[in-house]
Amino acid sequence: MKASEDINKKINLLKEKIADADYKYYVLADPDIEDLKYDMMMKELEALEKEHPELITPDSPTQRVSGEPTKKFQTVTHSVQMLSLANSYNFDDLIDFDKRIKNLIPNQKYEYVCELKFDGLAVALIYQNGKFTLGATRGDGTTGDDVTNNLKTIRSIPLVTKSDTYKNFEVRGEVFIKKDDFIKINEEQELKEEKIFANARNTAAGTLKLKNSKTVASRPLNIFAYYLISNEIKLTSHFENLQILKKLKFPVNPYTKKVSSIDEVKNFCDEVDILREKLPYEIDGVVVKIDSLRQQDTLGSVAKSPRWAIAYKFKAKEQVTKLKTITLQVGRIGTITPVAELEPVFLAGSTISRATLHNFDEIKRKDIRVGDYVTIEKGGDVIPKVTGVVKEKRPKGSKEFPLPERCPVCNTKLEKPEDEVSFYCPNYFCKAQIQGRIEHFVFRDAMDIEGLGTSIIEIFLQKGFIKDIADLYKLIEHKEELIKLERFGEKSINNIINSIEESKKKPFEKVLFAIGIRHIGEKSAKIIAKHFNSIDKLSTASAEDISSVHEIGPKIAESIANFFKDEKSKILIEKLKKAGINFKSEKVNEENLNPNFKSKTFVLTGSLENYTRDKATEIIENLGGRVSSSVSKNTDYVLAGAEAGSKLDKARKLGVKIISEKEFNAMI
Repeated sequence: MKASEDINKKINLLKEKIADADYKYYVLADPDIEDLKYDMMMKELEALEKEHPELITPDSPTQRVSGEPTKKFQTVTHSVQMLSLANSYNFDDLIDFDKRIKNLIPNQKYEYVCELKFDGLAVALIYQNGKFTLGATRGDGTTGDDVTNNLKTIRSIPLVTKSDTYKNFEVRGEVFIKKDDFIKINEEQELKEEKIFANARNTAAGTLKLKNSKTVASRPLNIFAYYLISNEIKLTSHFENLQILKKLKFPVNPYTKKVSSIDEVKNFCDEVDILREKLPYEIDGVVVKIDSLRQQDTLGSVAKSPRWAIAYKFKAKEQVTKLKTITLQVGRIGTITPVAELEPVFLAGSTISRATLHNFDEIKRKDIRVGDYVTIEKGGDVIPKVTGVVKEKRPKGSKEFPLPERCPVCNTKLEKPEDEVSFYCPNYFCKAQIQGRIEHFVFRDAMDIEGLGTSIIEIFLQKGFIKDIADLYKLIEHKEELIKLERFGEKSINNIINSIEESKKKPFEKVLFAIGIRHIGEKSAKIIAKHFNSIDKLSTASAEDISSVHEIGPKIAESIANFFKDEKSKILIEKLKKAGINFKSEKVNEENLNPNFKSKTFVLTGSLENYTRDKATEIIENLGGRVSSSVSKNTDYVLAGAEAGSKLDKARKLGVKIISEKEFNAMI
């Protein structure tokens, strides 16, 4: 019995230390322990819980990510309705709001609390006996969806609060994604050739409704707490409640101010309007609330909005300008993107003359026509986009923009898969795609040819030294001409040629990925190369043969089969063969496989001291293992180097074995 009590104490102490470390890292941004020490505590806690599963509790840091996907979100009825705020768009509206307050609570002194209005998703967090037990979306204000498992993945939300006073209470807050994180998410989507998200708010909302909390955990969700409700303790001041939330270790936004007049409210709004561009997250205004909770109760609500609060919305950073024409842009893999060519206009710090129209469904939905006057704004204050049409300025006789039928560059008939919104040019050799394909071919994770950046490839194309990826291997024939080019010299050209020569040693899977066949990513290239062993076998395989390979779907299979049917593709492959490119996979000798690696799945994270990422991958695969890009319950080992990232967090949560470079060497 004594031993069991000791173990229980040890587990509780580890939980407290890990929770404190999470608070200092995720809320205060001021960590006070090294990653290694944190890792060791988490591993110790996981080991103890594995030995004593009866001691695992829902508030344990090891339980932030649910093991099982949610099949259906249950409906939650809010104890207090989650009201929506009335909006104001100018200071006259704020003055009218202040007059209404004076009329409703005459002869009473009152103060306002000013807070930032985040562009996110409102949620409610329920705590019982100091433990986070339920989290729900706002929904329609009366009922929302139970997204407890997904909210648990947000590390800044405390799973347990330590307070003798506040045990049973509700916290309301806003879930959001930071600007930089949103850009990174879309960069990753683009690399995977998957859907680009429209804005951070919708991405945050969509993420919270995903059924697999492991996927949610991989998205950088954040939260700011902005309201406290308790039936046990008499709360008196909203501003004081925010201080209580801070003491309970909830993330509370620092840009909050208590003021005594509507003029001070206006000053705060002006200050924030100037500041907002520099903030790391999106805001669209200021929320103004009566501070006294007693006065809030007296004022009550009307319809679905409280009388005691209002949202002051900033003017959108937008301009109106004329849409001169719509041009069609052809991407690396042939995706056709409509682009608005505009009368130049200054917006949010720069002159805008072009803006994305996303796709043809968007053009139709917004009824955008050439000659229209359109409103434009910068998405996330970065990417210009057309948001609407000023219909009253539309010229007579304007016509709907026709759907494209042929590629604007090579005149090939365009295709539009049923399950996609975009049209694309299927001609692999379309001139508009060539530069992008060459850039992809030389990319570090493909053929890794150093020195060939975008501008240099552009020069080589303009000068006629290259026309496709195979021509890179003939650049040595033009060495003397290249050296004479402006900004080049013998050393830089030699480095490029040597790197091109070195790329011939790349394994078949890298070559297959580098060629840039539509829908073929690194993972699928590796699986296909391993299965077919050579380009000759792959080129003669039918779509049915390819789709029979485990993890390869019909879309990928059809794309590969179509590529090899094209006569130009066959000529390109022959040119690459003559150049000496490796189009075969070495057959694995089972006797050479290391039992520590055979059939084991590894994930690499951080910087290794003695190996590049590619070299470590090569070693693992040569010894019989496989390398995955993401951590899952099927991962056997996570090899962690210096400055390891989010994959390490996932490994801790899932209880995956984490090994150091020293342990990796010992396994070899």
